Parts: sequence; structure tokens; C-alpha cells
Amino acid sequence: ACLYSLECKVPLIAFCEGRCLTLFHDPLVDSLHTIYHEPKAEVMPSVEHLLASGDIQKMIFLDTDDRVANTLRPYWADATKGRASVVQAVPDTLEIVPLGTSKGNGVKVLLDHLGVTAKEIMAIGDGENDIEMLELASLGIALSNGSEKAKAVANVIGLSNDEDGAADAIYRYAF
Repeated sequence: ACLYSLECKVPLIAFCEGRCLTLFHDPLVDSLHTIYHEPKAEVMPSVEHLLASGDIQKMIFLDTDDRVANTLRPYWADATKGRASVVQAVPDTLEIVPLGTSKGNGVKVLLDHLGVTAKEIMAIGDGENDIEMLELASLGIALSNGSEKAKAVANVIGLSNDEDGAADAIYRYAF
């Protein structure tokens, strides 16, 4: 993935033990910090330095919606088949995560820890990476401006995130 990023000039972020690492500066890389409040990316001098920085939890490619959907996703879905999962949280990002990694599995771990069942929870999401969580909860609410895949599995389509859809869903269904 790192070599692909360099050769194809596609920005890549590696999430590594609380840090965001990249191989070159790009405005899309900065947006992960300014828009999504992730740690500011550190530009590593080489692939070797990046890989030696610690365990990588996930990698994210950043590009145009079209290139993510039509070039990056098909390529990486095939290249990682059986070894990692490929998912899009938002249209201009492609996440590569370890097999079995999902918000749904994370919620299952939390439910077990708290002694709560899936019948007792609702989930709110808007991205493809929310699908398993939306399916798990007894009430899955997709935001109206979310991905079509998330909306397809939800029990309810709520307001958009621009209309405070998550807050509205909590007030409407949890209180």
C-alpha cells in the first residue's frame, strides 16, 4: 500500500499507535486533521521508516470520489482478498483494516463487557463502515445524507448530519 501510494501519488494515512503517518504532504492528508480531528499527519522520510514506527491499525487512501470507487476500491479489494477488509466510510476515502475489524464487532465486545444485549441498543450511522453496527442494533438509524448501503440496512432513515440527525434520533427514539 505504501509503495502504491508513492508510485501512483495517492495520499495514504497509516494509523499507528495513536499517530497518523504519511509519505508525502497533500491537502487531502491535512483534511483528515482539520475536518475529522484526527492527529496531524507526520510525513515519514521513507516506507521503511513508516513501517518501523509500530503496529499499523488501519490505512486510509484519500482521493476523489470517482477514483476511490472506480480505481482504488476494485484494486485493493482484489489485492487484499482474504487478508484484510476494504470499506468506504465516506466517498473520498478507502479504508484497509484487519479482517474482522468493524464497528459491529466493536459494539459486540462492548455489549458483552456491559452485559447488555443488542435488543437494548440503537445505532446511528451514515457510512458503509456503519453497516454491521446498524444491522446489530434493534434499531438502526441511517442519516439521510449517508451512503445508500447504510440506508438500505437501516430500520429508519433520519435527518441528515447537517440537520443534527444523530441528536434528533437520540431525542426521538431514546428519550
